[in-house]
Amino acid sequence: MKKVGRKHNRITNLGQLLMVSAWGAVLVIASFLCLFVGQWIDVRVGTEPLFMLGLFILAVFLVIARLYSESRKINNQMGNIRRRHA
Repeated sequence: MKKVGRKHNRITNLGQLLMVSAWGAVLVIASFLCLFVGQWIDVRVGTEPLFMLGLFILAVFLVIARLYSESRKINNQMGNIRRRHA
């Protein structure tokens, strides 16, 4: 069994925490991007709030789904670390 130092675990945990907290910025950027693209399509096609709302909901759903899968992966990794150092 490979022994991992506490300092390495702290750096890994900090990196994972920063990765999860960056998803807030991803959600905001993706939401605004989809709102603007949806509005641009709506103006061209003439379907005022349809594409804008649809793309916004799609962006929020996809980012939250990706965040959930990332948090499950990190939770599994952190669980293994806790069992090794308990």
